[in-house]
Amino acid sequence: MPKKPPAADNKPDVQSIARNKRARFDYHILETFEAGLVLVGTEVKSLREGRANISDAYGIIRDGEAFLLNLHISPYERGGYTNHEPERTRKLLLHRKEIRRLIGAVERQGLTLIPLELYFKDGVAKVALALGKGKQLHDKRETERGRDAAREIARAVRTR
Repeated sequence: MPKKPPAADNKPDVQSIARNKRARFDYHILETFEAGLVLVGTEVKSLREGRANISDAYGIIRDGEAFLLNLHISPYERGGYTNHEPERTRKLLLHRKEIRRLIGAVERQGLTLIPLELYFKDGVAKVALALGKGKQLHDKRETERGRDAAREIARAVRTR
C-alpha cells in the first residue's frame, strides 16, 4: 500500500458556511464542542452553495442521541423530487462521553445547546456547538458597554 506524501502543513482546511452572530450576545458560552451532521445528498450540495441559516437553531438530547432542530438548509435548486425538507431534525455525531456530559449539563443544570458555526472541515460538514446559559438584560447591556469602550479605545489609538 503506497504511503501518502507528508502534507506541507497539517492544518485542516476549514470553509465557513454560516455563523450565529447573536449566540455570544444572548448567551454566556461555557464550553464548545465540534459535531458532525447526518445529512442527505441535496443538503450537502445546498451547503456547498452556502445556503444555510443557523440563527434559530438549537440542540436537544433525546434517547441518548443529540439532534439539531430548526437548522434551515434551503432546498437545492436542481434537486428535483429527491430534494430534502428545509428544517428537518438532523442527528449530531458526537462521542458517547460528550453526549453524557451534555445530558448532565442540559437536564440538570438547565443549559442550552447553541450552534455557533456551520462549516466544512476537510470536506466534511461540521457544526460548532456550545453549552450556554442565557444572559439577562443587564448582562447584555454590560457586554455592549464593553464593546463600545473597546471601540473607543481602538479609535483613540488609531488617531494618534
